[in-house]
Amino acid sequence: MKTKLSVIVLLAVMLAACAPATVAAPTPDAALISTAAAQTVIANFTLTAAAGTPTPLPSPTETPTLLSTATIETATAIPTLPGGTPGATQAVLCDRYSWIDTTVDVNIPDNTQMTPGQDFVKTWKIKNAGSCTWGAGYTIIYSGYSDKMSGVPQPINSVIAPGQEIEISVQFKAPTKVGAYVSAWTLANPAGIPFFGNSNKPLFVKIVVKL
Repeated sequence: MKTKLSVIVLLAVMLAACAPATVAAPTPDAALISTAAAQTVIANFTLTAAAGTPTPLPSPTETPTLLSTATIETATAIPTLPGGTPGATQAVLCDRYSWIDTTVDVNIPDNTQMTPGQDFVKTWKIKNAGSCTWGAGYTIIYSGYSDKMSGVPQPINSVIAPGQEIEISVQFKAPTKVGAYVSAWTLANPAGIPFFGNSNKPLFVKIVVKL
């Protein structure tokens, strides 16, 4: 009886030794799981942002700068180009005058002394330095500075071709108060647009009123 019991115990021990060992399931790495989850969130956010970004609109066409009406005095049409292509219309500045410093003041040089209220006529000599002929509609106009001095421009009655000289005059009355006075005058074309002389300047008269 003892012998059978010993055999049974030995067999049980041998069977237990031969049975395959139970392998424990590996524990997941928490750090790897967190990293994978973060990468997934970033990828989803990037795709969402890309899908929601609007396509940039093209830059608007720049508005061309317009010429001031004071610089457009006449227009000359360019003839049709070979092949039937029409030419453009260009603005051409044709009115201008010039003077010689030593001869511009025909009378009443600068700082001429006048009595209060004295009447006088100032005359300048200028040249048509533009490309347009002066004629009907060209006038002398007040161009500013300290005093108009009751200036009345004399009419331009002659036709002045480019390169031709002319004498123009304005009748003045000296102010009644003592002091130095300057008045500026220039020309205007038939459209009423003023134009100027040397270095884009007007003509001046300067007097000194004394008792």
